[in-house]
Amino acid sequence: MPDVRNCKRCNKIFNYLGGAQICPICKEADEADFRKVKDYLYDNPGATMSQISMELGISVEKITRYLREGRLEIVDNNGNLVLGCEKCGKSIRTGRYCEECTRELSRSFSSTANEMKNKLAPPSSPSNLKSEKVAMRYLGKIIKE
Repeated sequence: MPDVRNCKRCNKIFNYLGGAQICPICKEADEADFRKVKDYLYDNPGATMSQISMELGISVEKITRYLREGRLEIVDNNGNLVLGCEKCGKSIRTGRYCEECTRELSRSFSSTANEMKNKLAPPSSPSNLKSEKVAMRYLGKIIKE
């Protein structure tokens, strides 16, 4: 069954396939803005966020989102007051977390995944199944081995 949602930007109904909850038209417009920012930075390396915003008419919030998504990187991190790690607040160049917090989160996720894997493991191994009595159901009848 298709997942139909309203676009978070234009409120039009669209078939949601995953990712950002925006329709294909808004997604294409967003990609066009990103290409403009990328091309501007290629021609003007080291430009500030306010310069880019004023020159291209693209909001600072949208440029910040590109930084958070890891699609752009701050070149000069000295005095960066724009982007901070969402966990510890340390100044970062791109993404959501600093390297230390990324490693810590990764270890935590791995540990949790291993715990869940161990809890969900079947209680007996396949070799032990032969010695246990097994019953099967077929068309409402029980057939015993």
